[in-house]
Amino acid sequence: MVQSDYSEDFKRDAVHQITVRGYPVREVSRRLGVSTHSLTNG
Repeated sequence: MVQSDYSEDFKRDAVHQITVRGYPVREVSRRLGVSTHSLTNG
């Protein structure tokens, strides 16, 4: 099992920005400084 380097708050915020606020994954990943792969497969 892979351990995440991201806190639960960080992950919740990223999901909220994408699902509730409607921001594109690419934009959120750029703002948070993570790859789009991290957001879609995490």
